[in-house]
Formats: sequence, C-alpha cells, structure tokens
Amino acid sequence: MTDRTEEYHTALGSVSRRQVLDALRHSPEPLDATAIADQLGLHVTTARFHLDHLTDARLVQRSSGTEKRRGRPRLLYSPAGTVRDDDARGQLIEVLAGALAREKSPDVDSSNAGRRWAGTFSAPDQEDPVPGLMGVFDRLGFEPESDRESGTIRLHACPFRGAAREHPEIVCNVHRGLIDQLLEGAEPQARLIPFVEPELCMVSFDRRHRAPVADHSRATRS
Repeated sequence: MTDRTEEYHTALGSVSRRQVLDALRHSPEPLDATAIADQLGLHVTTARFHLDHLTDARLVQRSSGTEKRRGRPRLLYSPAGTVRDDDARGQLIEVLAGALAREKSPDVDSSNAGRRWAGTFSAPDQEDPVPGLMGVFDRLGFEPESDRESGTIRLHACPFRGAAREHPEIVCNVHRGLIDQLLEGAEPQARLIPFVEPELCMVSFDRRHRAPVADHSRATRS
C-alpha cells in the first residue's frame, strides 16, 4: 500500500471525517473550522484535527481568507479537485461526439472514446488501483462506495443516468472503456454492471481479489 493510499484510507475511515467532507461538498462556499464545528456539533479543535487529516490526504484544500483581521488570517477549507455536474456533462458530450462520429460500430467506438477520456486522469496504482478509481468516480460525481467483502464499488449517483437509460450502448460503454484503460495492467481487473437498481450501478472486481478499501467507504459530493 502506498503512502498516498494509506492517507486516503485513514481519512475516509472515520465517520466524523466523512461528515466533515460531506459538509464541505454541500457548502456553496469554503468554510472555516468554526463553521464546520458549529454545523456538526464538534469542538473546534476536533474539527481542525479532522480537516488536517483530510488536507493531508488531499481530499480537502486549504486557503487563507481575504478579509483584514488581527493576527493570523482565517483558514478556509473546500473540497479538492471536484468536477461539477455541468463540467462532467460537458466532458461526456465531447467524448460522445468523438464516438458518434464513427458510428459504424457505436459500442466499440464509445468504448474507445472512454479509453481516450481516461488519459485525462492520473492512472491508479497498479498494485492497489481501487482508491484511484474511487477518486476518478468521485470527481465525476458518481458518489462511489467501496465494499471490500463483495469486491465492488457501488456508484450511487451517475450524473449521466438519463442519457445512459436512453443510450446505454453509448454512455455505459464510455464508462467501461474508461475503467478498462484506467486499470490496464493492474490487478484486480473490473467490469461495470449498469443499473443493478434504478439508481445504482456497480463496478465488480475479479472475485479472486477484494477491493482494498475500508468497508462501505463512501465519498459524497454536492
């Protein structure tokens, strides 16, 4: 396990830290430790402790407030690296445009488009790819949740679900290609299972392996 992966596991292994991250993701503006403490009923020192862990894991970014005040500037926190739904949809439109331009074999073309899209993200660690894959789906707004016992990542909020229901041979194959390319050369391999429930898709890993993330580790976002 890499140091980065261990930081990710440690940060999301705490219920309180997941609540802090969730509060930041649902806030329209950066928050300071006092605001987080008040919102979640925590002592401000405890809030700072959790924010430091999330910052070290690069799940949260820290900035200084711009208002003039005596002493140290106020530290503000916001989610790191989040792609908003409109941006994600814009990316997918570009991906689909490339696929549909070669529509003789739409399933193959859309999968290849997903592979090209994967090049815009950092490749996951080949020996421990699950946190990296979780991070990609979290950035795109899927609200991923990893279940080590079943060897799956549950995708609770596909931001493209409407288009996926109408054209699964295009949209879902883009995501299949994205996963295949991100995990190329990695162990374990995985496959996408769309709409196992009306609002739920699933990434299933080779049963010989188990997703090496704390049970029900879930990242939520606004």
